[in-house]
Amino acid sequence: MKPEISKVYDPKQVEDRTYTSWENAGYFGAKPDTTKKPYSIVIPPPNVTDRLHMGHAFNNTIQDILIRYHRMAGFNALWIPGTDHAGIATQNVVERSLSGEGISRHDLGREKFVEKVWEWREEHGSIIINQLKKLGCSCDWSRTRFTMDEDLSSAVIEAFVRLYEKGLIYRGKYIVNWCPRCQTAISDEEVNHFDEKGSLWYIKYPVKDSEAFLVVATTRPETMLGDTGVAVHPDDKRYKKLVGKTAILPILNREMPIFTDEIVDPSFGTGAVKVTPAHDPNDFDIGRRHNLPAITVIDIDGKMNKEAGPYAGMDRFEARKQIVKELGSLGLLDKIEKHEHSIGHCQRCDTIIEPYLSEQWFVKIKPLAEPALQVVLNGEIQILPARWIKVYENWMRNIRDWCISRQRWWGHRIPVYYCRDCTEMMVLREKPDRCSKCGSESFDQDPDVLDTWFSSWLWPFSTMGWPERTEDQGCFYPTTSLVTGPDIIFFWVARMIMSGLEFKRAIPFRHVYFNGIVRDESGVKMSKSRGNGIDPLEMIDKFSADAVRFSLIGLSAEGQDINLAENDFEMGRNFANKVWNAFRFLRMAIGEEIPAGDLSNICANHPDSMELSDRWIMSRYTKTIDQATTALEKFRFSEYLDRLHAFFWGDFCDWYVELIKPRLYNRNDSDNGRIAGEIAIGILKNTMKMLHPVIPFITEEIWQKLRNENEAESIMVSAWPIADRSMKSAADEKDMGLLQEVVGAIRNIRSEMRVPPGRKANVKIRANDAIEGKLINANAYYIRALAGIDNIGLALRETKKP
Repeated sequence: MKPEISKVYDPKQVEDRTYTSWENAGYFGAKPDTTKKPYSIVIPPPNVTDRLHMGHAFNNTIQDILIRYHRMAGFNALWIPGTDHAGIATQNVVERSLSGEGISRHDLGREKFVEKVWEWREEHGSIIINQLKKLGCSCDWSRTRFTMDEDLSSAVIEAFVRLYEKGLIYRGKYIVNWCPRCQTAISDEEVNHFDEKGSLWYIKYPVKDSEAFLVVATTRPETMLGDTGVAVHPDDKRYKKLVGKTAILPILNREMPIFTDEIVDPSFGTGAVKVTPAHDPNDFDIGRRHNLPAITVIDIDGKMNKEAGPYAGMDRFEARKQIVKELGSLGLLDKIEKHEHSIGHCQRCDTIIEPYLSEQWFVKIKPLAEPALQVVLNGEIQILPARWIKVYENWMRNIRDWCISRQRWWGHRIPVYYCRDCTEMMVLREKPDRCSKCGSESFDQDPDVLDTWFSSWLWPFSTMGWPERTEDQGCFYPTTSLVTGPDIIFFWVARMIMSGLEFKRAIPFRHVYFNGIVRDESGVKMSKSRGNGIDPLEMIDKFSADAVRFSLIGLSAEGQDINLAENDFEMGRNFANKVWNAFRFLRMAIGEEIPAGDLSNICANHPDSMELSDRWIMSRYTKTIDQATTALEKFRFSEYLDRLHAFFWGDFCDWYVELIKPRLYNRNDSDNGRIAGEIAIGILKNTMKMLHPVIPFITEEIWQKLRNENEAESIMVSAWPIADRSMKSAADEKDMGLLQEVVGAIRNIRSEMRVPPGRKANVKIRANDAIEGKLINANAYYIRALAGIDNIGLALRETKKP
């Protein structure tokens, strides 16, 4: 009796049901176990505000492949999930929500506003976690962490205090990247730079007690109101006579020194540079060298302040227009040139960044960066693809101190307390009872919060209970692999290496794999603002999770970007259909009793009953195990999938299954028919195992319909296939290769001569020698079966006499 198997695979009937069964069975969980070799990954925590996008889908598919493979290979595999509180982004989301109700955070006050953010997080914070489940991610969800969890927050405070006590955290007044919209400092890595067309304004600065003018060029005329000096290069002969004299600032009539400094580029503009120490990082350094005052003229909201005189209260860009207009009316605007230059934008809101002088908290980063560079250069941490090593090295060698304070309310509050009575500053793990200096019980805590990355740089070990000593850290730390995008190599990867070495005295991971960026079909990076993204959940609904996973991996070369169009997911769906059709045919052809499919037993006990096709497919199968496993071990994911695709679709389905059809239909009447069934089922099962990491749902469904009682209850906890290298046979592969060439040649001739598929033909084959002739003659039925041939005439190729 033939089993009932649907003709078409329906993922919507399978995926949710299967995932629930995995969760209920506890297959995703991992506990410390000294009897098994550990393999661990921490998820790059998505922002709590995020929704699943193709970058997430690609990155997490790769992680899931690694976890599922190592779980099947016998490792104690742990994948820790979680989300990041995303200080600036989350606060922006909640503030926008409140503004719709006509409320600002200041109306609520800090405490009530933070409560509102927690409420938002409770309602929306698990959305992306549930979406990752739809993708099939096999994280240990019982360990889901959030960077603002109580114990993770304690770890952040501990790290801050330790670094401060070691002299590696300090407070100082420096130029920072300031977002007038978010009204906070942001790091260099959070600024997107775009080349934009602008202008270069040439402004005449009168020289005191003379008729002369000094012309300076600027791209930001509004900052001239904060000028406190004019600099020229020491070797610039054009300005020798002016050095030491005084320039007069137009409009405000401020007197300023004219001096020399090596940093000035004589080839830019006129070679004379206006110096605005409070609004440019280079000018800030010049100002410190020459003891210039730093006058801030632009406020935190991007408006001109009282120091801007008649322009106070104006938006910075409106002030620019008015200043240029007034300079023209005063005859002090020399000329205007078109000028293309790089302009920084806030990564989160796209507002143009303002260099801004403010007091912030910093980490002295060089002492942490030096050992973090060495562990990569000496190979203790392997970075893949290797081209990113040089990028990492360049950044680490030129690293600047890390500004860690943010002027936000949502996040980890800086653990610094100020006595209201004596202004004593105390850096403590907990709020003090009394001032250590004067005994006062009146305190203010520093209003700033820490940069979000200050919590996520601790992620590999804070998620395992640091600073407490835990079994998890003893077993799973250092983690094994990190999979992430190269766009956060500095944000996150470098800092995790620094923190691991500083706080754990050990590297945080052994391998870093940088996956490529997902782009649209024209090569533009997908983003919400551009509207060129493809929603992975829509693609899962339309094509299946397996199809999405398969297509993303199939399109990716090692670490290369992906150009993606919606129809690319047809590739994954087509392969899933091929898998299902092959399974359905074999299952229906074999009937009720499923063969054990014990390949080792078949090959060991029935060598004389195996035909060439059997020996050939076993050799190809063995080679595929080696190739696919090696590719996974070396993080060559598309190569792993290409090899399995070629073997399953080509060698197994198109050749072996077609060759054994007559034997399958008569399997109850002959030993070699039964052997063909055993081999086909064994290879099908084990190929499903090797495909399981990338297409987990359909492989589980097939496994459940093929497994015997003594086999694993789920394919995800079954054993990864091991290659029996004794089954490799170059001779059998060569012989079968010849027959395949013959069949291919006949098929080509039939096509060229337009012979109908159903019409049999007679063919004469001329062999190169007697050995080939014997091989063709002994396996003529293969050729007849696959090439639609009735009779084969065989002759030997004549050799020319010398």
